[in-house]
Amino acid sequence: MSHAGAPVGGLLVLVDPVARRLDGESVRIAKDVLSAGAVAKICLPDSPEEFARALARRGHRQPVIVGDDRALVRAVGLLHRERGLGEGALALVPVGPAGSLGLARSLGVPQSAVAAARAVLDGVARTRDLLVDDSDGVVLGALRIPPVRGPERGGAARIAGPAVWSAYRSLVRTLVRPVVVAGGAAGQHHRLRVEADGVLLADVDRPVADVSVRPGGDGDPLEVVVRSGAGAAATTVTALAKTVTVSGTDFRYRADGAMSGPVRRRTWTLRPGAWTLTLPR
Repeated sequence: MSHAGAPVGGLLVLVDPVARRLDGESVRIAKDVLSAGAVAKICLPDSPEEFARALARRGHRQPVIVGDDRALVRAVGLLHRERGLGEGALALVPVGPAGSLGLARSLGVPQSAVAAARAVLDGVARTRDLLVDDSDGVVLGALRIPPVRGPERGGAARIAGPAVWSAYRSLVRTLVRPVVVAGGAAGQHHRLRVEADGVLLADVDRPVADVSVRPGGDGDPLEVVVRSGAGAAATTVTALAKTVTVSGTDFRYRADGAMSGPVRRRTWTLRPGAWTLTLPR
């Protein structure tokens, strides 16, 4: 779903401090293009707190974020928590290293500062789905619980000492028996319970390698993929759902390129068409 995205009350251009530091030229181009095409208030916050205050005082201006994926997620999260996502469209002019703009690319935002700024002025606002978790956090794209990583070689031993570290390893081997993977190497797996719309996909009695949740788009259900076991006993379970709950031993998850956790339980719920983003026609 889309509608004309021409800003009625002007623009609030929020320039992320990281973008200013890394690529001042792209920031300057974005400001020049936006100011030439609309009434634009330029804000240069120096901290996340200043960023939040400026966004809260936007009035009727359309927020335009100049920065990377993290800046966009921060803005959407702030608007979600103040229940302001339904007030109008957000826009993004992506500025940052290529590795920090994967979410912007997946959402269809032009990667050049000029093209993205022109899309803010001439584009259309398209609705986008949102994942909201039980701590009021937001996920704009995909999320994943990646495989467990072991401690860095020698790191814990230097801190705790060889004797303590040896006892710790023995305890871990007793409580969490490692799973043998192809090639004979010992692999570390999660002990998780995964539910999709209340349907059990995995339980703590079977080691889970990783879990991924991908948005369907346009209000379609999420695709939940759980990979369990190892070697010849490995299995993959796929389901479509609007709510996903993961619980069990402490786990971390990657959402929109950033790691979060550890947590012992998290529920994500799909909110179809919860926010809008200005994109090229």
